[in-house]
Amino acid sequence: MKYTIKNEQVVFNDHYKILKAQATYDTFNGDTIKTKRLAFHRGDSVAVVLYEKDTDSILLTKQFRYPTTQHNEGWILEIPAGSLEKDENPSSCMEREVMEELGYKINTPQLVSQFYTSPGGSTEKLSLFYAEVSSEDRTEKGGGVKSEDEDIQLIKIPVEELGIYLLEKIIDAKTIIGLQWFLFQKINDVKR
Repeated sequence: MKYTIKNEQVVFNDHYKILKAQATYDTFNGDTIKTKRLAFHRGDSVAVVLYEKDTDSILLTKQFRYPTTQHNEGWILEIPAGSLEKDENPSSCMEREVMEELGYKINTPQLVSQFYTSPGGSTEKLSLFYAEVSSEDRTEKGGGVKSEDEDIQLIKIPVEELGIYLLEKIIDAKTIIGLQWFLFQKINDVKR
């Protein structure tokens, strides 16, 4: 099956971009569809499940997210995450974001998965990592980048409470995916 994209242009350009294009693509029954599509273009991103070994805790961020106010939310819990800068590799971006947001230095991160966050409307592809730290690896304050109007709080969740948090308090997709992956790994480690 084939597709072509023509006349792609930026129709909105502020903090993020919106692209518009003419898409032609094959259907499963052998026909062709020709249509116009929009895409929210925010760039690619990273996120990390950060496990603090000496406290047996997962480190999360709590911060204000304007889009969630459309559903009467404001501050939500998330795994540390951020957007790639131009020519930045995902691993370096993840290390930078964790230092900015939580103040931890990361060693030996493991790439878990790469996935689209919302493929029906966004171009964003996320690289999900896992890393282990100790409380001694917190070498800076964290809290976000003031010039980017970030105000981020570190939240430590004991691993034994993750199930409750997933059922009742976590509403962010990348965080749900990351924490479910972590719990699956823990269950498999116990069974070995």
